[in-house]
Amino acid sequence: MSTDFDISAVNDRIAKESAFIDDLLTEIGKVVVGQRYMVERLLIGLLGDGHILLEGVPGLAKTLTVSSLAGAIGTSFQRIQFTPDLLPADVLGTLVFNPKEGSFSIKKGPIFANIILADEINRSPAKVQSALLESMQERQVTIGDTTFPLVAPFLVLATQNPIEQEGTYPLPEAQVDRFMMKIKVGYPTREEELEIMRRMARTGDKTAVRPVVTPKQILDARAVLNALYMDERVERYIVDLVVASRQPDAVGLGMLTPLIEYGASPRATINLNLAARAHAFLQHRAYITPEDVRSIAMDVLRHRIAVTYEAEAEEISSEDIVQRILDTVEVP
Repeated sequence: MSTDFDISAVNDRIAKESAFIDDLLTEIGKVVVGQRYMVERLLIGLLGDGHILLEGVPGLAKTLTVSSLAGAIGTSFQRIQFTPDLLPADVLGTLVFNPKEGSFSIKKGPIFANIILADEINRSPAKVQSALLESMQERQVTIGDTTFPLVAPFLVLATQNPIEQEGTYPLPEAQVDRFMMKIKVGYPTREEELEIMRRMARTGDKTAVRPVVTPKQILDARAVLNALYMDERVERYIVDLVVASRQPDAVGLGMLTPLIEYGASPRATINLNLAARAHAFLQHRAYITPEDVRSIAMDVLRHRIAVTYEAEAEEISSEDIVQRILDTVEVP
């Protein structure tokens, strides 16, 4: 009886705390046509306190969507264009010498914002990419001898172009694993493209989003995610999916063993849990279902499974492996 009361109370709380989601999606939709999948994944990252790697060809509204999200939440936003000559100090900040006073002062970099767009992150060398590591993982930045905490909510959204590989620096595996999800952004439908043309193929002022959500609401929503009910069978399902990427023969997928260099890390287990909770929250539900896990599993796992040369020779990608695992592991 008490359990029913608790679930009922959580349901009421979720309905109240998640009411802003519809307003947020509507406001972003005034500027961004379609791309519902990308927008929802960005919200999952924001709610789950996880960073996102966006991959797609140019012109798919990645930058527009991220800036619109920041505008609709009323948070600070910085776009950093990663180029081969970028330095870590250009991202984090540096010490500036004042000759008049004979002392150093700290000049903070663009990383000190709530939402960071690291545009074409693979255009800069490893030392610049690694400059994001501490901020992404520890939510802090060290300049000289001083460490500054970053203001929550803090979200790094990095983009990379999959069609141009010349002059790029592949992201280190350690940094790729720090992204909660890797999202592949696709082309719009014919109807969506028609609407894009009608909206954007005109001169003059463009529609701008207005703040409809406060940062405090986002932080409150994060706290509510912990109250969502996740059955032990769903928890075990998450672990089964991740373990299957390391030991595929344990679930009858021995043919995948020579195709997997290494499987998903424990971060995958954690992020599957968090992303599934955020996905349920977007649906205004107080409990997590296996379908929540399956909906975000590809985004959480595709960049965490490394394939062997044999898999590359057979043109088998990590996505193919994830799909085989999803099709095979028993759903509770």
